[in-house]
Amino acid sequence: MLEARPDIQPGNWEITATTIKCEHVDDFVTLMVDSDWTSRCVWYRRYKEGASGNPRAKLSKDIRTKIPLCLGPDCPLLIGYRDKLMEEETPLE
Repeated sequence: MLEARPDIQPGNWEITATTIKCEHVDDFVTLMVDSDWTSRCVWYRRYKEGASGNPRAKLSKDIRTKIPLCLGPDCPLLIGYRDKLMEEETPLE
């Protein structure tokens, strides 16, 4: 999860989300951004983070092979989506 950005004006919404095709895990993922710019990927939280917390979790072989490919909070797709929203919400000076 990308941490909040208190140095920037909050967004004009409570939460926004988009679903995109992630080329890293070759699956559709949902990216969420809160108004304080906290950002997270639902696929990462459900599978990668979830599997690390519970090694006996019942996941398909397909998902298990994708877990190491997930970049987690450092994913450029997540950072790019958050930064795009920041540009749209931040007035030009």
